Amino acid sequence: MTDLRRIDVNLIVVLDAILREKNLTHAGDAVGMSQPAVSGALARLRVQFDDPLMVRNGKIFEPTAKALELMPLVEEVMREIERIFDILPAFDPQTSTRTFYIEASDYLLAQITGPLIRLIKQDAPNVNISFDAMPAELGTSQIDLLRRDMIISAANLGIAGKRKSLFSDTFVCIADANNPRIVDGSFTLIDLAELRHCSVSFGSDIMSLIDLQLLDLGIIPKSALRVRGFLPVPFAIAGSELIGFVPERVANRFMDQLGLVIVKTPVPNCNLIEAAFWHPSKSGDPGLTWLTEMLRKAAEIVEFGNEDFDNAESPIADAEPEL
Repeated sequence: MTDLRRIDVNLIVVLDAILREKNLTHAGDAVGMSQPAVSGALARLRVQFDDPLMVRNGKIFEPTAKALELMPLVEEVMREIERIFDILPAFDPQTSTRTFYIEASDYLLAQITGPLIRLIKQDAPNVNISFDAMPAELGTSQIDLLRRDMIISAANLGIAGKRKSLFSDTFVCIADANNPRIVDGSFTLIDLAELRHCSVSFGSDIMSLIDLQLLDLGIIPKSALRVRGFLPVPFAIAGSELIGFVPERVANRFMDQLGLVIVKTPVPNCNLIEAAFWHPSKSGDPGLTWLTEMLRKAAEIVEFGNEDFDNAESPIADAEPEL
């Protein structure tokens, strides 16, 4: 028998969309993935089945004989999946014992975990949240929204799916208070180009918003150290001549403790927007609808600094519409 542990079963959803739409862009729209991500999934499916599956004919793809053989089987699998979800019980937060699985960055977890857990304890005392860290190589080919309930990440990292913006922050430059290049609390563009940076890695092919800003100014940072996530950056910089860019909330949390300062730079303001992502097929899940509302309320606490916003609308949550 086939060992399912060696197979990415979630590819069946992509295969179903490709076979129905016969167009990679339309297939991506159907499952909430970008066209490059669908192309990558098709490449993996071709290896899996040792067959091209779809061959281009003008502007459309036509199924091969193997694909035509698979079509009724894939349709039946999708019907069974839908049948399973149709029999899930309705979600009642007061009685539910459901565990939600969320993947997020260290920065996001540091900001939102406390208020989110407090809100959930009040509204759903038996519901649990299982948090997991973002993978070392971030990208749509590595992140499969079908395997977890929600991913919370920067809105610009190319994650496919439905999206709800939560809260924002601003990148600032930090350095040790004794850094000799600081003049009147500032760095020049020459300083930014010559000083060594502690950079944050989200994967080999993904640049952060601040890296893109620096590139626009003609600066390719001299990366002396690359770390996963923003929280290690202040500790790496403390007592050294390294510099780095982090969200302002991270800087404010550690600067006094570690002897750091926020340094002015000629880099234009760069805003980080954190957003929740989920697979389009889960949009009808009442549990995820409830979880999204809890995240919205927790984001308001992060944004405004108190927990008295039960009936308020977050301007950040509405700044970027759902896809």
